[in-house]
Amino acid sequence: MSKILQIWSLSKTFPGQVALHEATFDVEEGEVHALVGQNGSGKSTLIKVLAGFHQPDPGHHVTMRDEAFDIGNAQAAQAAGIRFVHQDLGLVEAVSAVENLALGFGYRTGFGRRIKWREETKRAKQALLDLGFDINVRVPVAALGGAARTGVAIARALQDADQNISILILDEPTASLPGADVDRLFEAVRRLKARGISVVFVSHHLEEVFEIADRVTVLRDAKVVATKNTSELDMASLIELIVGHKVTAASIDRQIDQSAAPRLEVRGLIGMGLSDVSFEVRPGEVLGVAGLTGSGRDTLIPSLSGAIDRLGDVLVDGAPLKAGDPSTSIASGLAFVPADRLRNGIISLMSVRSNTTLADVKRNKTGLRLNHKKEKAETNDWIRSLSVVTTGSEAPISTLSGGNQQKVMMSRSFRLNPKVLLLDEPTQGVDIGAKEEIHTFVDSAAASGSAVLVASTDSAELARLCDRVIVMHKGAIVDTVLRNGGSGASSMAERIDQVLLAGSSLVAHN
Repeated sequence: MSKILQIWSLSKTFPGQVALHEATFDVEEGEVHALVGQNGSGKSTLIKVLAGFHQPDPGHHVTMRDEAFDIGNAQAAQAAGIRFVHQDLGLVEAVSAVENLALGFGYRTGFGRRIKWREETKRAKQALLDLGFDINVRVPVAALGGAARTGVAIARALQDADQNISILILDEPTASLPGADVDRLFEAVRRLKARGISVVFVSHHLEEVFEIADRVTVLRDAKVVATKNTSELDMASLIELIVGHKVTAASIDRQIDQSAAPRLEVRGLIGMGLSDVSFEVRPGEVLGVAGLTGSGRDTLIPSLSGAIDRLGDVLVDGAPLKAGDPSTSIASGLAFVPADRLRNGIISLMSVRSNTTLADVKRNKTGLRLNHKKEKAETNDWIRSLSVVTTGSEAPISTLSGGNQQKVMMSRSFRLNPKVLLLDEPTQGVDIGAKEEIHTFVDSAAASGSAVLVASTDSAELARLCDRVIVMHKGAIVDTVLRNGGSGASSMAERIDQVLLAGSSLVAHN
């Protein structure tokens, strides 16, 4: 294959930090090229330099179709046919796909500059059909599923395909998608490949790399350490390239006292997408929650935490929790890590210190005043414990990578020594190294006696962490998968996937 984009010796330095060091990278025509690495490895910096968001250091050499290319220039990237779909998608969710596609491109208008809505609708419909998405393009984007929203973002990026589009860069497109939506998105990627469009696919989900990518480039510590055909690698060798050493999977062997009183009791829970859900979690137990989008998996933990209202009884150590009241829940010993850290977790204008301690600032008070010295010392302890990559406790949390922001949210909950720990997609958008660190802390929380509830779209993660997993469908529990029901974590993950695939054929039960 011919190389469309070739980059040599690309570096980017920020004050006190080398974010990218003499990176060499190329993209071949009509390939899917995965870009992987731990948070802070340089992936985001490379993408942002390509997009023109950052200016590179001097000394690089870049060509596009064998001609000199002005990397770090957004207009040059646009003119060269490079398009981007970033992780947050950049959609206006309150308006339709038709209107989102028109943003930045304008509408077709007729007499009196009236918008030709029929033509605009037809254009949007066809653009999405070309990607394999047959959806209602007139409803608000917020009403669409995750894969369909990503499809809208891709269609918007590619709607000027007649302008010689050559490379589409997808930055973490599957970070919050369940398996069925990932499959749908991959079909769209294959359609683009068939049209001769190259796709650079950035992901932390390594199993997806093997499924969709022709080649993979690995970054570590701001350097490109390898570019290989995917067929030359297996999971173990790819992980070793990413982290720099062999990684051995942890073995979980918890002994749960089944005679102990439940630490968390849920009885007849009814709420957004939930119908008469009941279960118990004992001290030291990790219970998983699996299910497709809309099954109730995605609203169960917010309902229990008080983030959204509900009916039914939720008890911690036998004491009932007030519905829709997060502050009372925290005071009762419940800690909550939400799935969407940007909207519901971090406060981006505040520091790492403030984000770590905001759930309970009283412990660092001296008299009536907040003792910032004690608060900072505690935060620094958590930074060390969770290996948070930051310039310090006073750094704005917005300057951290997504995985390190997630670690800060985890430390906020762990420091409460909770009776019940609720984790919603705890490692979403987190690299392989950070994921295992977070898993280890979940193990520690259970070992200390917390009852842990983990909702995740990653069956392998549930198999790694959980003693048992409840599977949800249409707001109810339809099955329970036990760790000791198979020969190990892999068989547990397979059983979870089997139940998820069975879907509507299952009869709900509690």
